[in-house]
Amino acid sequence: MPELPDKRTAFMDWYLAVVESAGVTDKRYPVKGMNVWTPYGFRARRNLDGILIREIEATGSAAVEFPTLIPATEFAKEKEHIKGFDAQVYWVTKGGLSDLDIPLVLRPTSETAMYPIFAVWIRSHRDLPLNVYQIVNTFRYETKTTRPFLRVREIHFFEEHTCQANEAHATERVRSNLAAFARMAEAFALPYLPIRRPEWDKFPGAFYTVALDAPVGEARTLQLGSIHHYRENFSRPYGIRYEAPDGSQQFVHQTTFGLSERLLGAILAVHGDAKGAVFPTSVAPYQVVVVPIPGTDSGEGPLRTAEEIAGRLGRHGVRVHLDAGDERPGAKYYRWEQAGVPLRLEVGRREAESRSATSVNRFGTKGRVAIDHLEREVTEHLAAFDRALLERARTAFASSFSVARTVEELAGSTTVRIVPWCGSEECGHRIEAGIEGALLGTPEGPLPIDVGSPGACAGCGTTSGTAWALAGRPL
Repeated sequence: MPELPDKRTAFMDWYLAVVESAGVTDKRYPVKGMNVWTPYGFRARRNLDGILIREIEATGSAAVEFPTLIPATEFAKEKEHIKGFDAQVYWVTKGGLSDLDIPLVLRPTSETAMYPIFAVWIRSHRDLPLNVYQIVNTFRYETKTTRPFLRVREIHFFEEHTCQANEAHATERVRSNLAAFARMAEAFALPYLPIRRPEWDKFPGAFYTVALDAPVGEARTLQLGSIHHYRENFSRPYGIRYEAPDGSQQFVHQTTFGLSERLLGAILAVHGDAKGAVFPTSVAPYQVVVVPIPGTDSGEGPLRTAEEIAGRLGRHGVRVHLDAGDERPGAKYYRWEQAGVPLRLEVGRREAESRSATSVNRFGTKGRVAIDHLEREVTEHLAAFDRALLERARTAFASSFSVARTVEELAGSTTVRIVPWCGSEECGHRIEAGIEGALLGTPEGPLPIDVGSPGACAGCGTTSGTAWALAGRPL
């Protein structure tokens, strides 16, 4: 079988090969950047969405769904927003054979779709807070090279939009989103850093932006999602106000929280290895694959036992697949390793006779499962796999960072760099030029490695007001 490219030195070639071999998407749709979700990939997406829904609804957010088309008149109300997206939008200018009186935009994100309606829904302080989310497709005319899940033109998108009574409540909602994402990332076994973006790189119209970044490849970073605090920057142009208890009219403060199919790309990018994809059990399309191994003289024993195993695990709530096809066992093992299945159960003549199965997890760790204790032991094997996956991811995460105290040290970086920064835009751009990438911003939590105090700014040498920042080359 052909070897995959090296993950560290040829990350993007490796990533594309993993996506292809896992069979999670089909890129052959005749519109570039709009890919087909295969049955296997759709199962993974559905499992991922379930975790997002579980965690965001635990914070009191409710599901909605707004239309895909946004009138140009509404899209034009927020000039800063247009500045951020007008070069990336798709326009609908005809209805049938007739020109539309008002052109329509295929939503690139939903601020301008939702906020005119929020202005109708919210009248009193009793209508607050408003915390709603939707999972929909958004559309952006991506002019750069498209990559499956990471950079596409039709995006499977989770977005929460909230309205709060004041800035303090909006700040608390940002904290709630950060905590919710921490739980999501734990389920995905994804180490990451929340990083407050510098002023020149925040979302257009935001008071501030916190991005959720993971290291991938050599000094590369992948933005998994973002959380924005808007203050009144959108409520004023859209007239979203409420009557306070004292009778005064106040504009709401708003936040948004956005995630996309990039999360699935991140899971493939972070966990995958030289054999192919690796899925945590929370997202895996199949958590267990059962492979009967009939010999020339073994009769139907292995198949009957494998069918019993698959049936019992399915009733127990395990996502299980019985692979009883006519391929050779070795070909099946290889295919399911490429697809990232956490646990494989092999049933040959000896296993059938002893009422057991040989277990092999995605890392190649072998064990035994007694059919009399099938459900409990499989659950334990899956939990052990997830622990090993998280430990491996954390080790790789910590090794992906190193300190650089001067701009000169940034040249040729093969890790994400932790640099001292005074906070000025001029020094930020010097750091960006040094690493030939971006100053990502300042961490909203502890750094992944112990680095001591920042000392002098890498850009100008001042020791006044410096803090640690992250610099890398975003994908």
